[in-house]
Parts: sequence; C-alpha cells; structure tokens
Amino acid sequence: MADAPTARNRPGRPAQLSRERIVDAVLAAGNLDTLTMRELATRLEVSHGALYRWVKNREELFDLLSEVMVDRVLPDEGPRGRSWRPWLGRVAWAMHDQFLAVPGYATHLARPHRHNAHSFGRMRNAVSTAFTAAGVPPELAEQSWYIFITSLVSWLATQENPLELGERAPRFELFLDALLRGLPAREPGIERR
Repeated sequence: MADAPTARNRPGRPAQLSRERIVDAVLAAGNLDTLTMRELATRLEVSHGALYRWVKNREELFDLLSEVMVDRVLPDEGPRGRSWRPWLGRVAWAMHDQFLAVPGYATHLARPHRHNAHSFGRMRNAVSTAFTAAGVPPELAEQSWYIFITSLVSWLATQENPLELGERAPRFELFLDALLRGLPAREPGIERR
C-alpha cells in the first residue's frame, strides 16, 4: 500500500500565496540584501511564476514589506497637541524594533531608491501631523519630517553595519532624545520658546 500523500507532495492545487505569507517568508529569510526572488519562491514552495504574479521584482517586494512595516510602526491614534513628542518617540522605538528585526531593511531604506508612495505617504503625513500639532507651520513640519526620518533611518542602517562606527555610535535612547529635543525644525537664528 502506498503512503498517504503529505502536505508537501499532495496532489491538487498548490499552496495559495497572500501578502501575509510572502511578508512572513521575507521576514524569516534573514538578510534582505542577499535574498533573491528565486530563494523566496523556494521558501514559499511555489513556482517563480506564482511569486511574480504577486511581486514582479525586488523593488515590488520591498514595497510590499514597507506597507507591512508602516502598519506595524504607526500607532492607531495620531498625535494630539502636546503629546506629539512622546508619540514620535513611540514611532521611533517601533521603527527601531521592527526595522532591526529584519536585517538589511534599514540599510535598503537608507540608500537612494524609489519609495512605496502609499506607505511612505502614510508615514510622512502622520509624522508631519505630529509637528503641526506642535504648532509648526506646514513648511517647517515638512522639513522636520525629513530631518526625523533621514536621521532615524541612517542611525538604524549604521546599526546594521557596525563596522562603520563600531562602538562609537550613540545608544538609541541618547540619539533619540537629542533628535527629538532638536525638533521641530525652526528657521536659523530664531530661538525656541
């Protein structure tokens, strides 16, 4: 009598792909810098063609991953009034925890590339709203967003590549405290109130 088919070799319809399944496989893969689409398809136990119906290339894969990351780091509730600084602190710590859990992700974000318009826009709007909640005009809120995100992603990318700064990199809580005390941006020569 033949053995009963196992889940792996059962005849019939192949395993279904989903956004969550793809992202889970990416997150479990290790370093994103070295992950290939072929390896990802193998991890998912699907053909390359099945994977390419969901994501056509590595950039689309990073777009999908970015959407999930933004979902994970943005609090459900936005900042209100004077709560903007603690709210930004929560966002920064969530980025720290989520991004560093996926080796290569912060490094990829730190490199010049086309960002996912949807997830990037959601993050940008939420962080800019935090600065306008602090009473900053929209133009300076936008500048503050750029300072916040480039500083934070650069620090996280440095942690993924410790040879650059070694042990000289400031602890995250020191870095974040200095960053948030310096924000929001103000015009040069204008003192803080």
